[in-house]
Amino acid sequence: MKILIVSDTHRKNENYFKLIEMHHPDMVIHCGDAEGSEYALTQAAGCPVKIVLGNNDFFSDLPREEEFCIGRYRIWLTHGHNYYVAMGSETIKREAIARRMDIVMYGHTHRPLIDTEGDVIVINPGSLSYPRQEGRRPSYILMEMDTKEELHFSLMYL
Repeated sequence: MKILIVSDTHRKNENYFKLIEMHHPDMVIHCGDAEGSEYALTQAAGCPVKIVLGNNDFFSDLPREEEFCIGRYRIWLTHGHNYYVAMGSETIKREAIARRMDIVMYGHTHRPLIDTEGDVIVINPGSLSYPRQEGRRPSYILMEMDTKEELHFSLMYL
């Protein structure tokens, strides 16, 4: 199973559409700030899509957070702005552990992160539209589940 994890597209969707064509994912997870593009993003994917509310998703009825399972993994999806992620991932990591999650996925910082240390995996795909990390290349994560239900994460750049 191939899962495309993106965030912070901010209505600038060209890179997202390219990724759908490149990867043909089995699922898409968007960590918020679609800014009204959720219908277009979902329609283009051709697979199940989960999108949560970001701090710039005004007048949207997207869920603020979601908890769901992929295989044996419990996943918590949130934009992250309510958990002080701009200051680091420690608060959101503690909250994920308290919720008994295996993985937390968030956005907001526009900086990619894959942290597999400790009791919970912390994922931030960065931003496809307005990257803020060194080099400022649009980033995303491919999460693949193999036949043994083991997860493999790849941080990718356009």
